[in-house]
Amino acid sequence: MTASTPHNDLYERLDAWVDAHFDEELRFLQQLVQVPTDTPPGNNAPHAERTAELLAAIGLPAEHHAVPPAEVRAAGMESITNLIVRRCYAQGPTIALNAHGDVVPPGDGWMHTPYGGEIVDGKIYGRATAVSKGDMASFAFAVRALESLGVLLQGSVELHFTYDEEYGGELGPGWLLKQGLTRPDMMIAAGFSYQVVVAHNGCLQLEVTVQGDMAHAAIPDSGTDALQGTVHILNALYALNGDYLQLSSKVPGISHPYLNVGIIQGGTHTNVVPGKVVLKLDRRMIPEEDPMEVEASLRRTIAEAATSFKPPRGGHDLQVAVRRLLLARAMPPQAGNKPLVDAIQRHGQELFGEPIPAMGTPLYTDVRLYAEHGIPGVIYGAGPRTVRESNAKRADEHLSLEDLRRATQVVARTLLDLLWAG
Repeated sequence: MTASTPHNDLYERLDAWVDAHFDEELRFLQQLVQVPTDTPPGNNAPHAERTAELLAAIGLPAEHHAVPPAEVRAAGMESITNLIVRRCYAQGPTIALNAHGDVVPPGDGWMHTPYGGEIVDGKIYGRATAVSKGDMASFAFAVRALESLGVLLQGSVELHFTYDEEYGGELGPGWLLKQGLTRPDMMIAAGFSYQVVVAHNGCLQLEVTVQGDMAHAAIPDSGTDALQGTVHILNALYALNGDYLQLSSKVPGISHPYLNVGIIQGGTHTNVVPGKVVLKLDRRMIPEEDPMEVEASLRRTIAEAATSFKPPRGGHDLQVAVRRLLLARAMPPQAGNKPLVDAIQRHGQELFGEPIPAMGTPLYTDVRLYAEHGIPGVIYGAGPRTVRESNAKRADEHLSLEDLRRATQVVARTLLDLLWAG
């Protein structure tokens, strides 16, 4: 960051530009929301194509980077095209702004159309309005506001619009970074407006297959009930949550580890003793934990529980297979993101009228992928104080128009600070 700082009139011009173009920004967001990106199934290339058309129409042409179909299918999705918009001003640092377009399916209970982008009582409703198509809009229009000044800038801005966050990000930002398609100096990822997030939890997901011996329900002792065995294993796993309460993170905003079993599938018919059950578990890891040790501990707990399960006389022992589905490492606080944190906090407080704390989040995000490549980053964008307030991943997800407008101004001001050439 340069020694001098921009004059206040430049910030005022940025704010005024965002205000004057806010209706255009809302239409841009509505059009992003109106193209579904449910993941699964993850057929997201059509949304990338539409996003690129909208970006080109506002003077921000994008590079299209299609992930090879075999890699996409292997990850359980159908199509991914990631976008990069490069805005090069002069020699200097490159700041990346990353938001993801893939979302979970809308589910039931909506009072507003999930893909309508309806505006009611100062809010825009629809899947991904808050997480994170809203920040596709805020980041794009922040860049336009910056360029509207016509001042000398040093460095570059890149927009990274990616489509694999729900499945871990490896084919989104992870793929772009591994392919050598980008190497920014700092980055901001989509987030909410009332805090700047500087650390986050990790996540380990495992698939556990419990194999018993199927039998007729009239003679259950002739088999080994895989579901009973699974219950035995589940009891051992859930008991770990009591132990996890004793592990507290030192990062504000992050509490303790937690284990959840989200999917259980098994059995063939009501009158048949289940011979096979598959469960999928999610283990959230605080930044202080070693993911390899966490996984090894879980595998030991599962193996010991399976061994201690006693099948009926003549029944077979349980056979258990464990497969890793996802390992998203935690992101600890990073010293290199201080210029981002300082700028966002300063402008956020001025525009929102309250302090913007720097803190951690129990979520895991794509920012970790940049951090693993030595690129410091933070999470900041348009949205309320908590995920729950936005209804993200629930019915009637929404975003306050005021949060969108002011977050766009904060990001534009932050970019000006970081790229100001004096």
